[in-house]
Amino acid sequence: MKELLEILDLLHAAPAAPTALATLVRVDGSSYRRPGARLLLAADGRCAGSISGGCLEDDVAAHASEVRAGGAARTVTYDTTTENDQVWGVGLGCHGVVHVLVERLSGLPAWARVLRENLRRRVPTELAVVWGETAAARGTYLAGDLPGLPDAAIFRQLVAPPPALVIFGTGNDARPLVRFARELGWHVTVVDPRPAMATVTRFPEADSVVVARPEEAAARVAPAPDALVVIMTHHYAHDLPLLRHLLARPLAYLGLLGPRARAERILRELDAGGLPVTAEMRARLHAPVGLDLGAETAEAVALSILAEMQAVLAGRDARPLQQRTAPIHG
Repeated sequence: MKELLEILDLLHAAPAAPTALATLVRVDGSSYRRPGARLLLAADGRCAGSISGGCLEDDVAAHASEVRAGGAARTVTYDTTTENDQVWGVGLGCHGVVHVLVERLSGLPAWARVLRENLRRRVPTELAVVWGETAAARGTYLAGDLPGLPDAAIFRQLVAPPPALVIFGTGNDARPLVRFARELGWHVTVVDPRPAMATVTRFPEADSVVVARPEEAAARVAPAPDALVVIMTHHYAHDLPLLRHLLARPLAYLGLLGPRARAERILRELDAGGLPVTAEMRARLHAPVGLDLGAETAEAVALSILAEMQAVLAGRDARPLQQRTAPIHG
């Protein structure tokens, strides 16, 4: 998501200059990136995004230069299936066939304007990339604007808004969590009752900083069902009302910082206070929050929390990849 946002920003920054957009539209076998990866190349040398681990970019840039200068959109195929491939002077070793569409963009196309606005409004956008034999129609479209091409190869992509992360708490450990989440391109909201701590100065990378008492914070922020939420206030008296309002919500992820015994105490108190804590609620609560990475510093704790969130978003169990029997990319 971060790469796509950077591509849209670069397009928006130079709307009058022609650029070339490379889109990975199909992979047969293995590849470093999956369909939907993009690389934007401007005439002045600026670029955003990537379509490989750096192996194909130079050759794609050569095609981009020709297309940007007025050439027709083209689909370039890279075959890395041979055992000791030396494609473009580099042994890729991915053992896959990669298809990349390179198209010329004049200014800011309609699909990019709509996509940028939809991401701001947190609305999904369906794109369609025509890359088959019909040369005149090759390119990126909004799905609703797709021309009638029954025989063309089309890559369809639903671009969802970036994950929304809500952090309750403004301690020193919240700062790297905000920073790292923004590096991933996530939308980050920070909430705390203390005006001196919940500031844009303290959290410049956050999309929103909200000052709200724990009793009203969940209602003020109103995390959506697809939101990721972590409670890390370091105050038992704050965690209790926050969890009371959040535990029954249908969230993508709910984590609570602190020892297991502390979390159990909060759950018992909530149950005794009139909130029936069900087995399903317990199963959905990540407490202690994060993966077991041996984290001690604020940065390492943030890494362990984000790693667990990413695993939940992807539906993975966070085991080492060397133990995975299925393909890395599902």
